[in-house]
Amino acid sequence: MTQAAQELTYLKAYPDHLQDQVKLLIKNGQLTTLLQKKYNKVHEIRTDKALYEYVQGIKNISLRNGEQISKIVYDNKLHVIKNALGTHTYISRVQGGKLKAKHEIRIASLFKQVPEEFLKMIVVHELAHLKEKEHDKAFYKLCSYMEPNYHQYELDLRLYLTQMEVFGDTVWD
Repeated sequence: MTQAAQELTYLKAYPDHLQDQVKLLIKNGQLTTLLQKKYNKVHEIRTDKALYEYVQGIKNISLRNGEQISKIVYDNKLHVIKNALGTHTYISRVQGGKLKAKHEIRIASLFKQVPEEFLKMIVVHELAHLKEKEHDKAFYKLCSYMEPNYHQYELDLRLYLTQMEVFGDTVWD
């Protein structure tokens, strides 16, 4: 087993018994098969325009009163290795006598070729930052409101990232 498999970088916050199960799946060569069975196809949201429409659709259903997002793009510069799956940034500017906020969401380009559930989990996470800035109980409650399977998708996405780190390839070609 490689050093990466022993450390399970993306699963550090999870309980030891779960990490042990993942190590066993890796050792037995079953992690890829598990992911392929659970998620058998990738989404078709490949362009920034399609991503913008996808994110706005989720926002309009879940956060109707949320602030406007000026830019939503896939970003080649985001590196998952540095734990950035996506980013939400906002810049406050004074315009006239008012304070205006400009929001941007950037999703790592790696996520152009994953199941829609993984993309949705990242989008929901970044949208939740429109209302909740910190990763606290209220933040995760909002994520679960927008996507009831949020926590399962997050775990499975972390399993996918672990698989990529250990084996160096993607699950879905």
